[in-house]
Amino acid sequence: MIELKKPIKILLAEDNYLNQKLMYFNLSKMGFTLDIANDGKEALEKRKDCFYDIILMDIMMPEMDGFESTQMIRELETKSNQHSYIIGLTANVLDSDEARCLSSGMDFYLQKPFDIDEFCSILENLSFI
Repeated sequence: MIELKKPIKILLAEDNYLNQKLMYFNLSKMGFTLDIANDGKEALEKRKDCFYDIILMDIMMPEMDGFESTQMIRELETKSNQHSYIIGLTANVLDSDEARCLSSGMDFYLQKPFDIDEFCSILENLSFI
């Protein structure tokens, strides 16, 4: 079990219901507060209404993909001066996917299936744990 230095609010932007349930169960068990968005458009709307410390952003979603959603969230942040850490999630393992995530404004990149240890490593780097 990890010990959070402060309460962490996470937005999980994921269109796959099974992935949503698995990640929600594991992360809420670890003490995170989570909201779920079913696509990039919903993630953008939720971010307009609420600040999230971390956004776990699937890059391939219907309606609006993770890249476009990230870019629009970054535009919102220029007005609010509040930065959410966006972690791109993808099942692809190409180096170009990681580069595309980072160049679109995401802060980090994780491959699916979601690896709790890798996620905790990012949290350590951010001094959240």
